Formats: sequence, structure tokens, C-alpha cells
Amino acid sequence: MTIEQPASHDAVRKPEMRPANPRFSSGPCAKPPTFDLTKLADAALGRSHRAAVGKDKLKAAIEGTREVLGIPADYKIGIVPASDTGAVEMALWSLLGERKVEMLAWESFGAGWITDVVKQLKIDAEVKTADYGQIIDLASVDFFHDVVFTWNGTTSGVRVPNGDWIADDRQGLTICDATSAAFAMDLPWDKLDVTTFSWQKVLGGEAAHGMLILSPRAVERLESYTPAWPLPKIFRLTKGGKLIDGIFTGATINTPSMLAVEDYLFALDWARSVGGLQGLIGRADANAGAVHAFCEQNGWIANLADDPATQSNTSVCLKFTDARIRDGAAFAKAVAKRLEAENIALDIGAYRDAPAGLRIWCGGTVETSDIEAMLPWLAWAFEAELAAQTEAA
Repeated sequence: MTIEQPASHDAVRKPEMRPANPRFSSGPCAKPPTFDLTKLADAALGRSHRAAVGKDKLKAAIEGTREVLGIPADYKIGIVPASDTGAVEMALWSLLGERKVEMLAWESFGAGWITDVVKQLKIDAEVKTADYGQIIDLASVDFFHDVVFTWNGTTSGVRVPNGDWIADDRQGLTICDATSAAFAMDLPWDKLDVTTFSWQKVLGGEAAHGMLILSPRAVERLESYTPAWPLPKIFRLTKGGKLIDGIFTGATINTPSMLAVEDYLFALDWARSVGGLQGLIGRADANAGAVHAFCEQNGWIANLADDPATQSNTSVCLKFTDARIRDGAAFAKAVAKRLEAENIALDIGAYRDAPAGLRIWCGGTVETSDIEAMLPWLAWAFEAELAAQTEAA
């Protein structure tokens, strides 16, 4: 069998079309297509977040989130510090310990929550993990226990296929890190007791703020159970055994950025303009579909997620499969570097803990036309780097 040798890397022809926006980072993600800084001119800068104008904007951010995501009226929504990480940590430290917990992970952030629960909080936990590209046996989860999981693995491109595996009659709580799923996937709120996400993902908002969404069952746990460990002020959700309602009406625990709040309000307005949640899901599906089709048409690249039912429509992770590649990690970095040097695709290298490859953000703020313009350049970068590798041998 003869292995075809690539042409000289200088001879590989560059495509003519270029993406209008080369930003395919998985966080912070691309701003909405209609964004410019003048859209934030109404930000309450230099004003207290406790003044009427600040409270109104924070409340609008909370209720806009409820409206666009379709969150039930009896669920509490709070703006919290430290992005999605802060929101997850608040939930873990405040709610867990009442019963055994099952920790589910198939990528690095889920693995991080395992470290917090097992090594820091030292809670009785059953740990279930899967390799990158795979997912655990969801049918094995015992919902008598509390269950902690990511809806979409941002660093692996693997998501749960739906919420059917979550028991309706569960006795434990479900704690879901949905940071790269919210606004791009249908989240079954009746199955989720605690849900978290951050502004800088699917809506392309600014970083540093997280959202914490609590079901009535989660509120009941907060008001009936006190953890054995001390809670720092920034994690405290109750006072005198009762939920601090102000946190969920805009009275944030610490001072928020009113500029970031204004940016999020703009992003919510843009989301409404493209058809709300279903419009956003459609945009993400179209973007991811273009990448998935490209993989099917090219035998040298594949989706890291093996099962189409678990393939993400936001953080699409790819692996190179060509047998001629000698050093997968070096090759993937070189391909990403070529695309960045041409200003075609920025920040698309795989996450540092993930297998070698690429990660292309396909959330709703990305235009499908930009994905389609970028993909021929990905083929160019692959061929050029393969040729350069061969010449250097």
C-alpha cells in the first residue's frame, strides 16, 4: 500500500473566502453579530447597584433570563460572583452533605467538581467518570443520592442527550453545570434542581458573573439543612434558616459590574431578536451541523464525541485521524497557529487537559457563514502542515 505524500507546504493553495469574524473561542465567546460598544451607552456606570437604576437593571437581567430560557415562575434566579465556577461552588458548599452524592464527569470541569467534593468537602461520594469523547452509563445513576454533572462538557464536546435519564421521583437533588448548554440546548427544568451558567458562553456576554437557578426542592434543602463546614460570606444563601430572597431579585452578594450587566441585557435583547431560545438552538445546530458534515466529508478529522446523540452543538471538539501525523499534539497546535496567523480562526486549540485536537465554538452568536468560510481554511492548514512535517522529516 502506497501512502500519498502531500505537496510542498508552499504549494498548498489558500482559499479565497474568509470569515467575517474569526472568533471561535469557547470562552469568552463571540459577541452577538450586532454588537458594538455604543450599544452599552445606557449602562449605569458610576452608580450604586443598590440605587433604583441598578436594581432595575439587575432585576431585568434576572427576569430576562427567565423569559428567554423558559424558567418556571417558582424557580429562583440569582446573579452571583466568579462566573459559572462561583455558581457551582456555591451550590456544592451550601447544599451537599445531607446525603450521599454521585459525581458524574466526562471532561475536565466535571473532574474539577469531583476534586472539590471528594478532597475538599470530603463528602461520601460515588464517582463515575468516562474518557474524553465518551459518557458514563446514565442508566446506572441512583437518584436517591444527590447527583452533580455537566450538561455539556465544554472541553470534551460531549453532552447528555436529553433529560429522560433523570428520575421524576428522585429524592436527591440534581446539580447541573450548564454553562455551555444554556441558550443552546433544551434544558428540562422539572429535572433540574440547581442549574448554573455564565454570561460569557452562548450569549457572548462579558466574564466574571455567574447565574444560579434553584428549584423549590433546592430551596427546601437550603432552609432545612445546615452543612457541617463553615461557609464564607460569598457562598451564604440563607440567613436564620431562610433563603436570602434579595439575592434572587437583584441584591447581589457583592458588587457587580454594571457595564457587564448592560452587556448581558443587550445580549438578551439580541436573543429575542433571533427567535428566543428556539432561534438560538437553531443557530447552534446549524453551526455544529456544518462542522459535523465537514468531518463526514474528510477522513483525516473526526468528532471527539463518538456517539452522534452526545455530540455538542456548542463546544465542538475535533481530533485528527490521519495515520501520517507523527506527533498529534504538535500537529494540532501547528494547525491552530496557522489559522490564527491568517486571522481565520482564533483560539481554537483543544483545552489543555483534553486530547490533542481542535475545539470550535458553534454557539448562537457565531454566524454559520463564518463557519462555512473557515472550514476550507482548516483543510488548507491541515494539508500545509502535513506537507511541512514531511519536508522536515
